[in-house]
Amino acid sequence: MSLRPREGSRTLDGTGGVPRRVVDAVTVTEDAPAWPATSLVRGLLRSPLRLAAVTMAVLSVGLTVVGLVLRVDLPPEWRPEQPATPDLAAGLTFPVVGAFLLAHRARPATAWLMCAGGLMCAVNAFSEAAMFTFAAAGDMESAGYLRLSMVTGKGVGGFLLAILFPLYSPDGRLPSRRWRPLVAAGVVVFSTNLFLNFTRPDPDPAIYPWPRVIPNPLVVDFLAPYNMAAREVTASLVSVLAVLALVSIVLRFRRAGPELRRQIAWPVFAFAVYVAFLLAGPRWWLAGTIWTGLIPVAIVFSVLRYRLYGIDTVVSRAFVAAGLIAAVSVIYAVGAVAGLALSGYDRIGGLVAALLAGVIFHPLRHRLRSLVDRLMYGTQGDPQALAARLAREVRETEPANALAAVASVVKDGLSVTGVAVEVYEPGSRQVQVGLLGPAPRQVPLVWHGEPVGRLLLGSPGPRRFAAAHNGRLIAAAVPYVADVAHAVRMTADLQRSRERILTAREEERRRLRRDLHDGLGHALTDMAMSINMARISLRTAPASADRLLLELRGGMDAVSEEIRELVYGLRPPTLDELGLAGAVRALAQEGTPRVAVETEGDLSDLPAAAEVAAYRIAQEGLTNVRKHAGASSAVISLRRGESLVVRVQDDGGGLPSGPRSGIGLLSMRERAAELGGTCVIEAAPGGGTVVEAVLPLPAAPVVAGRL
Repeated sequence: MSLRPREGSRTLDGTGGVPRRVVDAVTVTEDAPAWPATSLVRGLLRSPLRLAAVTMAVLSVGLTVVGLVLRVDLPPEWRPEQPATPDLAAGLTFPVVGAFLLAHRARPATAWLMCAGGLMCAVNAFSEAAMFTFAAAGDMESAGYLRLSMVTGKGVGGFLLAILFPLYSPDGRLPSRRWRPLVAAGVVVFSTNLFLNFTRPDPDPAIYPWPRVIPNPLVVDFLAPYNMAAREVTASLVSVLAVLALVSIVLRFRRAGPELRRQIAWPVFAFAVYVAFLLAGPRWWLAGTIWTGLIPVAIVFSVLRYRLYGIDTVVSRAFVAAGLIAAVSVIYAVGAVAGLALSGYDRIGGLVAALLAGVIFHPLRHRLRSLVDRLMYGTQGDPQALAARLAREVRETEPANALAAVASVVKDGLSVTGVAVEVYEPGSRQVQVGLLGPAPRQVPLVWHGEPVGRLLLGSPGPRRFAAAHNGRLIAAAVPYVADVAHAVRMTADLQRSRERILTAREEERRRLRRDLHDGLGHALTDMAMSINMARISLRTAPASADRLLLELRGGMDAVSEEIRELVYGLRPPTLDELGLAGAVRALAQEGTPRVAVETEGDLSDLPAAAEVAAYRIAQEGLTNVRKHAGASSAVISLRRGESLVVRVQDDGGGLPSGPRSGIGLLSMRERAAELGGTCVIEAAPGGGTVVEAVLPLPAAPVVAGRL
């Protein structure tokens, strides 16, 4: 592609050329297409450091590949004891990952250590293969010099990757100044080891593993008696330094903040396994080689994608599996020894070991998992600690604020970005703490088989690893959250019930006030005026006084009737006079159709509220039968057991086809609901309608001294 000025453009002042505010305006032409490789080369040329890193990566991979090819072509008698070494994997992966990190401007110090260390490992791999190639061809002098190159690459690469790289990871700085002596000790030990390998004497051909001895051009004869012992000491010191370098990462991990912990979790795990293979010796060459190639991958995860992978789960399950394997191995070893000691009982010993392993497997796995979670998360990953915190909050917090307190504890215990608790009730109440994100995890809340709400969990927060959605933690928290949600529902129901009771009480007071003021008040005032007028006209006009007294007598009868109606509205007098059964029978005899009353159980000592509700439901049921059912007969049943059951059944036309909810039907349901009961209105099996109300009764008090 090329860019050139537009032709024929005009300036804002009318002259030809390019406007001042759009100087160098260009159009795109297709005469010179650009390639991605060209942009890459230009970018590398503009940054010498990046170019150096890429050059080191390419050179390292090339040397390693050539070394592998040379190894394959070696004669059998000149092939190394191990087909592959960790240096081969380091030469292929470390420089490439280091150049990649430098390209992303991430961790420059550690990236340069990876590039340089990987290149020296590649030099070691290439020099070793080339040394054996020249030795197989008979050129022992060149093979001797290539051995020096191999020793240099191995020593420098090991120092950079096994000592310096862990010490300076992940931020390119030492954990503290106290680790500087370790760096100095590493320089001294590796330099000494390198010097001893440079000056080592030629080994005895009788114990040499290859056909001919590769000579050392820099041998120092007077150090020969001490060379082997000194090299063994320095090799041991190298292992000690590697362990100390790993300790520095572990200490950095324990003292780091949440963000840095998440970043170095993968390298900690990778280096720990690598040091284990290093200490295990040459027999673990294959596992060590493969794992060395995985270390840079772990570093890439820690730098770029550490939030997306659950390293804590990997570490936890690895430690649990290792503990189980070790325990089962010990059990089988003890069983094998017992079988050998007790001649003829080896099969029984194996069977006993298998049974014992099966018995302790699950408890041991649970114990190991709890221990590892406690070490990694502290109390944050302990379901028992979370349950204890929730129980304390539920016990100490008032119901109005318990939902928010429990949500806050769950958010902190699971270390998620947000938690919301939604309660299923009229209006669907929801309490949220933190940010849920676009796709929160939903966990149903069930209380004794009844869905009471749901728990919404956000994504894992920065303070914990990606395995924050731990099933055991959620399972420990859900019952407490469900209890609180149920309590919130019950509190809301109680509040609504109180509001209905208060409303009903105030409405009843308003009705009584209106009836007393408008009815009795005016009547009594009129009666007082009639009495005064009768007194005035008693002597002068006895006939008029007599007429006024007769009117006063009629007014008193009307007042008495109104008072009777008010009293009847508060509680039907027939309940006090006849009891529930007698009052219902009196209702049944008031009109048509013929109504039969059936009773069962003792109805004499019912609670006043249940007695009034049963009477009103029976009264309203009979009213519906007489007004709407068109029935020829009806039956009212009163049955007392653990509850009081009121049943009104007729043989009329049944329920209407369309939906219908009158004031009477609603009144019956509300009276039953006020006592915590139910009222069902449905079609009778043989035709007609049946109304059945179940009213709970309080348990009878237990009298001391009676069974």
